[in-house]
Amino acid sequence: MSEKIKVGVLGATGMVGQRYIKLLENHPWFEVSYVAASPRSAGKLYKDAVSSRWLIGADIPEGVANLTVQDANDAKLAMGKCSFVFSALEMGKDEIKALEEAYAAEGIPVVSNASANRWTPDVPMLIPEINYSHLDIIKKQQAHHGWSKGFIAVKPNCSLQTYMMPLHALIMAGYPVKRMIVTTEQAVSGAGYPGVPSYDMIDNIVPYIGGEEEKTEKECLKILGSVGADSIENAKAPLVSSTCTRVPVIDGHTACVSLEFDLPDDKKPSLEEIERVWTSFSSLPQELKLPSAPEHPIVVRHEENRPQPRRDRDTEKGMACV
Repeated sequence: MSEKIKVGVLGATGMVGQRYIKLLENHPWFEVSYVAASPRSAGKLYKDAVSSRWLIGADIPEGVANLTVQDANDAKLAMGKCSFVFSALEMGKDEIKALEEAYAAEGIPVVSNASANRWTPDVPMLIPEINYSHLDIIKKQQAHHGWSKGFIAVKPNCSLQTYMMPLHALIMAGYPVKRMIVTTEQAVSGAGYPGVPSYDMIDNIVPYIGGEEEKTEKECLKILGSVGADSIENAKAPLVSSTCTRVPVIDGHTACVSLEFDLPDDKKPSLEEIERVWTSFSSLPQELKLPSAPEHPIVVRHEENRPQPRRDRDTEKGMACV
């Protein structure tokens, strides 16, 4: 690609925004040309706005350090500055929903990390290896709002990404799942910054995360659903029961998952067949050789004491399920 696509980051000074800034550094397709945050950061150089709260374990990318932070509340400021924005906004859900719609109305596509639009019926909630076909709803979303170029797409709750690809791979291989029991062990980074107080996390596990269990049980079905006449129609199965815990790990969520297949015993997959399905799984991102897509989306470890967050979270640049 001779000329990179200019992109913006909303909520660029927060923890998730900083992660976007770092992930996009030296990206072969994208160049961060626009950063926006709250009014208290607006008008400052990015490096000054985050000087006392840069949380990523590397220097601020040079190409972003001297960008002037804009007020994220004014969508018009982004017009002509970038082709689309990544949303890492941290505010009330109603405020985020309205603001993301304001950017889309100005003709700026929004790819959102926030949860505000996850249950908007015509907004796709994407894990690209699983439900890239849900992108088809975007034309209906645009028609519904009268948007010509803008749209909104979102990612799911972060803990789902630890197990949805292996689940999907088995379903696509002809092994439907009736029920799923999942217990997550979620890293403290998922709570943002400053997040959970250290006194609560050191020498401890927190056995409840508000709203996480509901997200786990509902979002799974939207991801596995299909595009209907004017909305994403949820899948009917599996029935999901979840327990979500916070553990003293900085980065890298873990999930313990039990599946009940909707098959007679003699049709259920063997361990060898499950491994074959997982290790051979690939999808459209791999076919297109997208630069951030893992070559091997699912990596199987045979050691009895794996996976471990510290050892396995960076597999395939952090994009694979292990």
